[in-house]
Amino acid sequence: MNATATAPYRFSVAPMMDWTDRHCRMLHRLISPSVLLYTEMVTTGALNHGPREELLRHNGEHPVALQIGGSEPDELAEAARMGEAAGYDEINLNCGCPSDRVQSGRFGACLMREPDLVAQGVAAMKAAVAVPVTVKCRIGVDDQDPETVLPDFIAKVRDAGADAVIVHARKAWLQGLSPKQNRDVPPLDYPLVRRMKERFRDLPIILNGGLTDIGTCLDELAHVDGVMVGREAYHRPMLLAEAEEAIFGRTPPLADGAAVVEAMIPYAEREIAAGTRLSWITRHMLGLAAGRPGARRFRRLLGEEARDPDAGAGLLRQAAALVDWRESANAA
Repeated sequence: MNATATAPYRFSVAPMMDWTDRHCRMLHRLISPSVLLYTEMVTTGALNHGPREELLRHNGEHPVALQIGGSEPDELAEAARMGEAAGYDEINLNCGCPSDRVQSGRFGACLMREPDLVAQGVAAMKAAVAVPVTVKCRIGVDDQDPETVLPDFIAKVRDAGADAVIVHARKAWLQGLSPKQNRDVPPLDYPLVRRMKERFRDLPIILNGGLTDIGTCLDELAHVDGVMVGREAYHRPMLLAEAEEAIFGRTPPLADGAAVVEAMIPYAEREIAAGTRLSWITRHMLGLAAGRPGARRFRRLLGEEARDPDAGAGLLRQAAALVDWRESANAA
Protein backbone atom coordinates (compact mmCIF):
# COMPACT_ATOMS: atom_id res chain seq x y z
CA MET A 1 0.00 0.00 0.00
CA ASN A 2 1.34 3.45 -0.86
CA ALA A 3 1.46 6.53 1.30
CA THR A 4 -2.03 7.63 0.31
CA ALA A 5 -4.65 5.28 1.71
CA THR A 6 -6.87 3.58 -0.84
CA ALA A 7 -10.50 4.71 -0.93
CA PRO A 8 -12.04 2.23 1.54
CA TYR A 9 -9.66 3.33 4.29
CA ARG A 10 -11.12 6.83 4.12
CA PHE A 11 -14.09 5.68 6.22
CA SER A 12 -14.57 2.39 8.02
CA VAL A 13 -16.84 0.87 10.65
CA ALA A 14 -14.97 -0.41 13.66
CA PRO A 15 -14.89 -4.05 14.75
CA MET A 16 -17.29 -4.32 17.71
CA MET A 17 -17.81 -7.46 19.75
CA ASP A 18 -21.40 -8.80 19.63
CA TRP A 19 -22.34 -6.13 17.11
CA THR A 20 -20.52 -6.27 13.77
CA ASP A 21 -21.57 -9.77 12.82
CA ARG A 22 -22.46 -10.67 9.24
CA HIS A 23 -26.08 -9.50 9.62
CA CYS A 24 -24.95 -6.10 10.83
CA ARG A 25 -22.42 -5.86 8.03
CA MET A 26 -25.08 -6.74 5.45
CA LEU A 27 -27.20 -3.85 6.71
CA HIS A 28 -24.25 -1.46 6.58
CA ARG A 29 -23.27 -2.59 3.10
CA LEU A 30 -26.75 -1.92 1.74
CA ILE A 31 -26.53 1.63 3.08
CA SER A 32 -23.01 2.31 1.81
CA PRO A 33 -21.27 0.30 -0.92
CA SER A 34 -17.96 2.06 -0.22
CA VAL A 35 -17.18 1.95 3.50
CA LEU A 36 -14.73 -0.63 4.79
CA LEU A 37 -16.39 -3.07 7.21
CA TYR A 38 -14.73 -5.11 9.96
CA THR A 39 -15.78 -8.33 11.63
CA GLU A 40 -16.01 -8.84 15.33
CA MET A 41 -12.68 -9.94 16.75
CA VAL A 42 -12.08 -13.67 16.24
CA THR A 43 -9.35 -15.27 18.32
CA THR A 44 -6.75 -17.65 16.94
CA GLY A 45 -7.87 -20.20 19.52
CA ALA A 46 -11.47 -20.04 18.31
CA LEU A 47 -10.36 -20.52 14.71
CA ASN A 48 -8.22 -23.50 15.65
CA HIS A 49 -10.67 -25.21 17.98
CA GLY A 50 -14.12 -23.73 17.33
CA PRO A 51 -16.67 -23.63 14.50
CA ARG A 52 -14.24 -22.20 11.97
CA GLU A 53 -16.60 -22.02 9.00
CA GLU A 54 -19.25 -20.17 10.97
CA LEU A 55 -16.70 -17.78 12.51
CA LEU A 56 -15.36 -16.89 9.07
CA ARG A 57 -18.73 -16.70 7.36
CA HIS A 58 -19.65 -13.52 5.51
CA ASN A 59 -22.10 -12.43 2.82
CA GLY A 60 -19.55 -11.20 0.33
CA GLU A 61 -19.97 -7.68 1.69
CA HIS A 62 -16.69 -6.41 0.23
CA PRO A 63 -14.62 -4.59 1.17
CA VAL A 64 -14.59 -6.50 4.45
CA ALA A 65 -11.74 -7.13 6.89
CA LEU A 66 -11.23 -9.91 9.41
CA GLN A 67 -10.01 -8.86 12.83
CA ILE A 68 -7.91 -11.43 14.66
CA GLY A 69 -7.02 -11.63 18.34
CA GLY A 70 -3.86 -13.46 19.31
CA SER A 71 -0.15 -13.11 19.96
CA GLU A 72 1.69 -16.22 18.81
CA PRO A 73 3.19 -15.53 15.37
CA ASP A 74 2.62 -19.03 13.97
CA GLU A 75 -1.01 -19.04 15.10
CA LEU A 76 -1.55 -15.54 13.69
CA ALA A 77 -0.08 -16.61 10.37
CA GLU A 78 -2.39 -19.62 10.19
CA ALA A 79 -5.42 -17.50 11.13
CA ALA A 80 -4.47 -14.99 8.44
CA ARG A 81 -4.28 -17.78 5.87
CA MET A 82 -7.76 -18.93 6.91
CA GLY A 83 -9.08 -15.40 6.54
CA GLU A 84 -7.58 -14.92 3.12
CA ALA A 85 -8.90 -18.30 1.97
CA ALA A 86 -12.36 -17.30 3.21
CA GLY A 87 -12.25 -14.23 0.98
CA TYR A 88 -11.50 -11.39 3.36
CA ASP A 89 -9.90 -8.30 1.86
CA GLU A 90 -7.72 -7.45 4.86
CA ILE A 91 -6.46 -9.10 8.03
CA ASN A 92 -6.35 -6.87 11.12
CA LEU A 93 -4.55 -7.61 14.39
CA ASN A 94 -6.29 -6.43 17.55
CA CYS A 95 -3.93 -4.59 19.91
CA GLY A 96 -6.56 -2.38 21.50
CA CYS A 97 -9.29 -4.42 23.23
CA PRO A 98 -9.07 -4.00 27.04
CA SER A 99 -11.38 -6.79 28.24
CA ASP A 100 -10.35 -9.13 31.05
CA ARG A 101 -10.59 -12.13 28.71
CA VAL A 102 -8.19 -10.45 26.30
CA GLN A 103 -5.69 -9.68 29.06
CA SER A 104 -5.68 -13.25 30.33
CA GLY A 105 -5.06 -14.47 26.79
CA ARG A 106 -2.09 -12.16 26.16
CA PHE A 107 -3.65 -10.30 23.28
CA GLY A 108 -5.55 -7.08 22.70
CA ALA A 109 -4.46 -3.87 24.43
CA CYS A 110 -1.89 -5.59 26.64
CA LEU A 111 0.18 -6.11 23.47
CA MET A 112 0.99 -2.40 23.56
CA ARG A 113 3.59 -3.51 26.12
CA GLU A 114 5.10 -6.04 23.70
CA PRO A 115 5.77 -4.23 20.39
CA ASP A 116 8.49 -6.69 19.39
CA LEU A 117 6.07 -9.61 19.72
CA VAL A 118 3.46 -7.69 17.72
CA ALA A 119 6.05 -7.01 15.02
CA GLN A 120 6.87 -10.72 14.85
CA GLY A 121 3.18 -11.49 14.45
CA VAL A 122 2.76 -8.91 11.70
CA ALA A 123 5.80 -10.24 9.85
CA ALA A 124 4.45 -13.80 10.10
CA MET A 125 1.06 -12.77 8.75
CA LYS A 126 2.61 -10.75 5.93
CA ALA A 127 4.65 -13.78 4.91
CA ALA A 128 1.51 -15.93 4.94
CA VAL A 129 -0.94 -13.85 2.89
CA ALA A 130 -1.11 -11.48 -0.06
CA VAL A 131 -3.94 -9.29 1.29
CA PRO A 132 -3.12 -6.24 3.45
CA VAL A 133 -2.24 -6.81 7.10
CA THR A 134 -3.12 -3.98 9.47
CA VAL A 135 -2.91 -3.28 13.21
CA LYS A 136 -5.47 -1.60 15.47
CA CYS A 137 -4.00 -0.20 18.69
CA ARG A 138 -4.43 2.29 21.53
CA ILE A 139 -2.08 5.20 22.23
CA GLY A 140 -0.80 3.28 25.25
CA VAL A 141 -1.90 1.41 28.35
CA ASP A 142 -1.92 2.26 32.05
CA ASP A 143 1.05 4.42 33.03
CA GLN A 144 2.80 4.29 29.65
CA ASP A 145 3.78 7.61 28.09
CA PRO A 146 1.98 7.72 24.70
CA GLU A 147 4.45 10.25 23.29
CA THR A 148 7.16 7.61 23.64
CA VAL A 149 5.26 4.34 23.37
CA LEU A 150 3.09 5.02 20.33
CA PRO A 151 5.80 6.09 17.85
CA ASP A 152 7.99 3.16 18.92
CA PHE A 153 5.07 0.75 18.49
CA ILE A 154 4.12 2.13 15.08
CA ALA A 155 7.72 2.10 13.86
CA LYS A 156 8.12 -1.55 14.75
CA VAL A 157 4.91 -2.75 13.11
CA ARG A 158 5.66 -0.62 10.04
CA ASP A 159 9.11 -2.14 9.73
CA ALA A 160 7.52 -5.58 10.07
CA GLY A 161 5.38 -4.84 7.03
CA ALA A 162 2.06 -3.52 8.37
CA ASP A 163 0.03 -1.91 5.61
CA ALA A 164 -1.80 0.53 7.89
CA VAL A 165 -2.24 1.34 11.58
CA ILE A 166 -5.59 2.24 13.10
CA VAL A 167 -5.16 4.23 16.31
CA HIS A 168 -7.90 4.44 18.92
CA ALA A 169 -6.88 7.82 20.29
CA ARG A 170 -7.29 6.87 23.95
CA LYS A 171 -5.21 5.01 26.47
CA ALA A 172 -6.55 1.71 27.75
CA TRP A 173 -6.48 1.40 31.53
CA LEU A 174 -6.19 -2.32 32.14
CA GLN A 175 -6.29 -1.75 35.89
CA GLY A 176 -9.10 0.30 37.36
CA LEU A 177 -11.48 0.75 34.41
CA SER A 178 -14.01 -1.63 32.91
CA PRO A 179 -14.03 -2.32 29.16
CA LYS A 180 -17.08 -0.05 28.88
CA GLN A 181 -15.35 2.76 30.76
CA ASN A 182 -12.30 2.35 28.55
CA ARG A 183 -14.43 3.42 25.59
CA ASP A 184 -15.27 6.79 27.16
CA VAL A 185 -13.28 7.73 30.27
CA PRO A 186 -9.66 8.04 29.04
CA PRO A 187 -9.35 11.38 27.22
CA LEU A 188 -9.02 11.51 23.46
CA ASP A 189 -5.77 12.75 21.95
CA TYR A 190 -6.35 13.48 18.28
CA PRO A 191 -3.31 15.78 18.05
CA LEU A 192 -1.04 12.87 18.96
CA VAL A 193 -2.48 10.78 16.12
CA ARG A 194 -2.00 13.71 13.75
CA ARG A 195 1.64 13.89 14.81
CA MET A 196 2.02 10.19 14.08
CA LYS A 197 0.86 10.83 10.53
CA GLU A 198 3.39 13.65 10.18
CA ARG A 199 6.09 11.32 11.45
CA PHE A 200 5.10 8.23 9.43
CA ARG A 201 4.24 9.78 6.09
CA ASP A 202 4.73 6.50 4.22
CA LEU A 203 2.21 4.60 6.35
CA PRO A 204 -1.58 5.02 6.27
CA ILE A 205 -2.76 6.16 9.70
CA ILE A 206 -6.45 5.83 10.52
CA LEU A 207 -8.06 7.68 13.44
CA ASN A 208 -10.58 5.92 15.69
CA GLY A 209 -12.34 6.99 18.87
CA GLY A 210 -15.10 9.46 19.68
CA LEU A 211 -16.08 10.24 16.09
CA THR A 212 -19.83 10.87 15.88
CA ASP A 213 -20.51 13.13 12.91
CA ILE A 214 -19.37 13.53 9.32
CA GLY A 215 -18.21 17.11 9.84
CA THR A 216 -15.63 16.03 12.41
CA CYS A 217 -14.59 13.12 10.20
CA LEU A 218 -13.98 15.49 7.30
CA ASP A 219 -11.95 17.80 9.54
CA GLU A 220 -9.73 14.93 10.67
CA LEU A 221 -9.32 13.61 7.13
CA ALA A 222 -7.31 16.75 6.42
CA HIS A 223 -4.67 15.32 8.77
CA VAL A 224 -4.90 11.52 8.62
CA ASP A 225 -5.55 8.94 5.90
CA GLY A 226 -8.80 7.60 7.23
CA VAL A 227 -11.37 7.65 10.00
CA MET A 228 -13.02 4.70 11.74
CA VAL A 229 -16.40 5.14 13.42
CA GLY A 230 -17.77 2.66 15.94
CA ARG A 231 -20.83 2.97 18.15
CA GLU A 232 -22.32 5.95 16.33
CA ALA A 233 -22.42 3.98 13.07
CA TYR A 234 -24.13 1.13 14.89
CA HIS A 235 -26.73 3.20 16.72
CA ARG A 236 -27.33 5.53 13.76
CA PRO A 237 -26.58 3.45 10.66
CA MET A 238 -27.84 6.10 8.22
CA LEU A 239 -24.62 7.93 9.10
CA LEU A 240 -23.08 5.61 6.52
CA ALA A 241 -25.25 7.15 3.82
CA GLU A 242 -23.86 10.53 4.81
CA ALA A 243 -20.34 9.12 4.52
CA GLU A 244 -21.08 7.64 1.12
CA GLU A 245 -21.95 11.08 -0.19
CA ALA A 246 -19.65 13.40 1.76
CA ILE A 247 -16.49 11.27 1.91
CA PHE A 248 -16.70 9.03 -1.16
CA GLY A 249 -18.57 11.49 -3.38
CA ARG A 250 -21.18 8.94 -4.39
CA THR A 251 -24.96 9.01 -4.21
CA PRO A 252 -26.25 6.59 -1.54
CA PRO A 253 -28.11 3.74 -3.27
CA LEU A 254 -31.09 3.83 -0.90
CA ALA A 255 -33.03 7.00 -0.25
CA ASP A 256 -33.86 6.56 3.42
CA GLY A 257 -34.36 4.09 6.23
CA ALA A 258 -37.62 2.85 4.71
CA ALA A 259 -35.76 1.82 1.56
CA VAL A 260 -33.10 0.12 3.65
CA VAL A 261 -35.74 -1.88 5.53
CA GLU A 262 -37.32 -2.95 2.23
CA ALA A 263 -33.90 -3.97 0.88
CA MET A 264 -33.28 -6.11 3.97
CA ILE A 265 -36.45 -8.17 3.47
CA PRO A 266 -35.10 -10.57 0.81
CA TYR A 267 -31.99 -11.12 2.92
CA ALA A 268 -34.10 -11.80 6.02
CA GLU A 269 -36.27 -14.24 4.08
CA ARG A 270 -33.23 -16.22 2.92
CA GLU A 271 -31.72 -16.27 6.38
CA ILE A 272 -34.95 -17.33 8.09
CA ALA A 273 -35.31 -20.16 5.59
CA ALA A 274 -31.79 -21.27 6.58
CA GLY A 275 -32.63 -21.29 10.29
CA THR A 276 -31.74 -17.76 11.39
CA ARG A 277 -34.03 -16.06 13.90
CA LEU A 278 -35.42 -12.73 12.69
CA SER A 279 -34.30 -11.04 15.90
CA TRP A 280 -30.67 -11.86 15.12
CA ILE A 281 -31.04 -9.56 12.13
CA THR A 282 -33.40 -6.88 13.42
CA ARG A 283 -31.38 -6.12 16.55
CA HIS A 284 -28.92 -4.32 14.29
CA MET A 285 -31.66 -2.28 12.61
CA LEU A 286 -33.14 -0.46 15.61
CA GLY A 287 -31.35 2.81 14.86
CA LEU A 288 -32.56 3.14 11.27
CA ALA A 289 -35.43 5.43 12.31
CA ALA A 290 -33.40 7.46 14.81
CA GLY A 291 -34.72 11.01 15.10
CA ARG A 292 -37.95 10.39 13.19
CA PRO A 293 -41.57 10.32 14.37
CA GLY A 294 -42.51 6.73 15.07
CA ALA A 295 -38.97 5.66 15.94
CA ARG A 296 -39.99 4.33 19.35
CA ARG A 297 -42.70 2.10 17.91
CA PHE A 298 -40.30 0.97 15.19
CA ARG A 299 -37.73 -0.08 17.79
CA ARG A 300 -40.32 -1.83 19.91
CA LEU A 301 -41.67 -3.90 17.05
CA LEU A 302 -38.25 -4.97 15.77
CA GLY A 303 -36.74 -5.30 19.24
CA GLU A 304 -39.53 -7.26 20.93
CA GLU A 305 -41.93 -8.90 18.49
CA ALA A 306 -39.08 -10.08 16.27
CA ARG A 307 -38.02 -12.36 19.13
CA ASP A 308 -40.97 -14.63 18.44
CA PRO A 309 -39.44 -17.81 16.98
CA ASP A 310 -42.11 -17.75 14.27
CA ALA A 311 -41.60 -14.09 13.31
CA GLY A 312 -41.24 -13.60 9.58
CA ALA A 313 -39.60 -11.00 7.36
CA GLY A 314 -42.97 -9.28 6.82
CA LEU A 315 -42.53 -7.76 10.27
CA LEU A 316 -39.89 -5.48 8.78
CA ARG A 317 -42.43 -3.88 6.43
CA GLN A 318 -44.88 -3.47 9.31
CA ALA A 319 -42.23 -1.68 11.34
CA ALA A 320 -41.32 0.64 8.47
CA ALA A 321 -44.97 1.66 8.13
CA LEU A 322 -44.94 3.01 11.69
CA VAL A 323 -42.39 5.73 10.86
CA ASP A 324 -42.83 9.10 9.19
CA TRP A 325 -39.72 9.00 7.02
CA ARG A 326 -40.30 12.53 5.76
CA GLU A 327 -39.55 14.09 9.16
CA SER A 328 -36.22 14.05 10.95
CA ALA A 329 -36.73 15.52 14.41
CA ASN A 330 -38.62 14.96 17.66
CA ALA A 331 -38.76 11.16 17.49
CA ALA A 332 -41.94 9.71 18.88
